[in-house]
Parts: sequence; C-alpha cells; structure tokens
Amino acid sequence: MPTPRERVREALVWAPWIAALATFTAALVTVRPHLDKAHVALAYLLLVLAASARGSRAHGIALALLSFLCFNFFFLAPYGTFAIHETLDWLVLFSYLAVATVATQLLYRARREAEEAGRRAAEIDRLSTLGAETLNAGRADEALHAIAEVIRTTLGMDVCEIWLRDEAGGVRPGVRAQGETAEETGTGGTAAMLSDDRGASVVERMDGTVRLLPDGAGVIPEVEDARGLSLPLRVRGRIVGVLRVERSGGIALDAGQRRFFAALSYYAALGAERVRLVAEAERAEALREADRLKDALLASVSHDLRTPLTTIKALAHEMRGTGDERAVVIEEEADRLNRFVADLLDLSRLNAGELRVNAEVIAAEDLVGAALQRVSGSITGRELRASLPAGEPLLAGRFDFVQSLRVLVNLLENAHKYSPPGASVDVLVAQEGNRLVFSVADHGPGVPAADRERIFEPFYRNADLPPDAGGAGLGLSIARRLAEAQGGSVGYEAGPAGGSIFRFSLPAVDLSQALPP
Repeated sequence: MPTPRERVREALVWAPWIAALATFTAALVTVRPHLDKAHVALAYLLLVLAASARGSRAHGIALALLSFLCFNFFFLAPYGTFAIHETLDWLVLFSYLAVATVATQLLYRARREAEEAGRRAAEIDRLSTLGAETLNAGRADEALHAIAEVIRTTLGMDVCEIWLRDEAGGVRPGVRAQGETAEETGTGGTAAMLSDDRGASVVERMDGTVRLLPDGAGVIPEVEDARGLSLPLRVRGRIVGVLRVERSGGIALDAGQRRFFAALSYYAALGAERVRLVAEAERAEALREADRLKDALLASVSHDLRTPLTTIKALAHEMRGTGDERAVVIEEEADRLNRFVADLLDLSRLNAGELRVNAEVIAAEDLVGAALQRVSGSITGRELRASLPAGEPLLAGRFDFVQSLRVLVNLLENAHKYSPPGASVDVLVAQEGNRLVFSVADHGPGVPAADRERIFEPFYRNADLPPDAGGAGLGLSIARRLAEAQGGSVGYEAGPAGGSIFRFSLPAVDLSQALPP
C-alpha cells in the first residue's frame, strides 16, 4: 500500500498534465465559435503527444481519454452534455481517440525498445584485460572502463579516471576505476580541467599544490613527489579527454612503465573518441526514428482528416443553399484545411519516395502561362511581370507539367505574400547550360543569411518575416522536393536591390534535336 509521501509524489506528477488539459480546454472554449472539429482534434492531439513524450504511456492514454470526454462535452453540440446530436460526430470522436491511443502506444514502444536495448547491452560479458582487446567491447563506455582498470592494476594505482570532452568544450567525468582503499581527494576535477584547458600534463603534489609540465606529445614525464598525474588525450592532434591516475603513497614510474603508460594512454584516447562517436550515432539514430514516427503519424492523421473535411464541406454547401452566410466561411476554412492536409500527404509521399513524375518535353512559356493564369484569382492588386527570351529558339525542358506547375505557383504565391502592397512580382525564364531556370523575384524584406537553407525545412517559418497567414511552413519544402524528384532544384538568392529571388531549375531540352524532322 503506498505511503502518504508516495501518494503526494504521484499527485505532483499528474497535476501538471491535468492542469495543462484544463487550461488548454478553457483556452479553446474561448474561441469555440471560430473552431471546427478538426481544429479541436489537432489541438488535443498535440497535448496528448506531449504527455506521452515527456511523461509516460499512462499519462498519454489518460489524457487521450480525458480529452475525448472534453471534446464531446465542450465542443460537440449540444454543448455541456455527453449527448451526440449528429451521427458523424461519433466518427470524429472515435477517430480522434484511435489516433491519440495509437500515437501514444508507438511512442511507448519506441521508448521501451530503447530501454531494453540498453539493458541487453549492459549484460555483455566483461572485456579482456589486455590493452587493445578492451576496444572490442559491445559498449564504448565499458571498453573505456576496462582500459582504465588495466592502467590502474598494471601500474599499481589507487585510482584511474578518464575525463571526456563535453559539448561546451570542457571536460566531464567519464569513467573511474578504483581500488578498495582509494580515497576521494576532490582535486581530480581541477587537475583534469587544467590539463584540458592548457593541453599540458598536470602534477598534483603530495602537499596539495599542482604543477604544469611541458607538453611531451605523448611522452609520459618523469615525476617526483606526486600524488596525482593528469595527461591530455589526443586523437589526430585534437584533445578528446584527460587521463588521470592517483596513488596515495606517491607515483613512481620507471622507463618501462612510462612507455607502457604512454601506449595505454593512446588506447584511452581512442576509447574516449569512440564514446563520442557512439553517442553521436545514437543521437542520429534516435532522430531518424523520431522522424520516421513523425512521418507515419502525419500520414495517419492526414488520411483520417479527409473524411470529416469532406463531410464538413458537404454540409456547409447545403447550408449555403438555405442562405446561411456562415456557410461561406465554413467552406473557405474547410478548403484551407484540406489544402494543409493535402500538403501533409504530399510531404509523406515525398519522404517515402512514392510520388511519381511523368516527364515530358514542354515549352517554358506554356508552364509560365499556366502558372500566371492559376494565380490570377488569388493575387489581386499586384502586377505580375513575365519575361521570356524573344525570338528563337523556343525554350523547353523535360519535366512533369503538373508537379512543376505546383512549384511555380507556390513560388509566385510566396512572393506575393512577402511583397509590400503595390510592388510587382517578376518571373524571368532563361536557359543556363543544360538547365532551364525560372526565377521569381519579389521586393520584400529578403531572408537573413542564417535562414536561407532553413526556409526549405518542413514547418519552418522565421519569426522576423511577415506572418504567414495561410500556410504551415510546408510550401517551400514541398516545392524543393518536387523539383528534386524531377532532377531539378529550388534555391534562394538575395536580390541585388533587396528582396528575394527563388530559382527553380529543370533539365533543358534542345527542341531541334528532341522533335522529329
């Protein structure tokens, strides 16, 4: 039976998530007239995913069930009851609950597998105690500890520590091998940091003072009246950590021991470098797995939203026939959300390499003309100027017309969005070698140098730029990937007089050779 203290601790763990759900719900209720069911479902799903990632599976499932009830009680008519007025609302509710539960389970499974992998690795047999064989360990930190133990026992030291470089450029405790009679002096960290900072050997005297020795480039110095000795560990001329040994009765190494110490210190350096590389590989693998789960979740949510969006739009169309002016707003918002869902699906297909392209020989002016016609309804009050080389030969390329049209339209709408009122948007077509290049120039604020590649990342939007009123930061990412799928590219250049120039290139074709005589 749990003690009162354990109950209080458990309550403190749950309280922030319950409070977050209550606050989240209260905030959504204040703007309820402006929300539809999809907005509420996505908002609650974000909270459930946060609870699953930061808390536990129990937190995620509990919040999924509680948000399911809040969804019904506060956001489905009739409000304030658990009754369901429209039959399709059951589909919305249980689709939301299913997605939230599956996402929570996937996150839990990934965490459980990672923990199980760590436990299995910890059960690997202890390594050999002979020099280089210690590097054959399944875990890099175990190999490093074995090296420290070999150094300690071979040289008769009380303590052998290996300190590792941290991300801030300093050193942090790595592994420590010690005998039964070892005592903690409290000077190890100071000596290790000093050795790392100066790149020299540090001697800790018996009276507690320290002395710097000249860097011997891998040669162990002969020391006297020393309780501790710290050596910088180098791999390819770069310091990767510090090796420190300590003996309460004083350190006395003969020439043979110093040579052996120098050899094992190099193995220690390799072991420290291996720990760093393994840590980076694990972080990279975790990021890849998180990215895979994110793509799977986005694809699942996007598919599940298609049905309620279709229903909402159909009902809004019927309401419009009765003269209800609100139906127009509902249809517009449903169309906007439908475009967002379509972008998510396209992004998932592009990531999976499943988007097919049908490359054909197409004239550049046909693509530009279709793009200008497509955006003429949405870009009003602004001059669109297109410039194509006059005369012959006619510029053409080999690409997918539909997908290339999406890219060019996206770039035109993006230029319109970030250009000041009254400023023109220019489209220039030219052939550069074997590339057909479409340049879209605006007169907006431009993009800071640090963000010129990040703007092509999914969901990225710079806070210093004007607000994106209708997008979610997917347009440029999709445009670049659509171009690359056809053997092309999309890049950014700063305009000579300010503003931005987005260059969309595709494989060019010589019509005189492509067409039959």
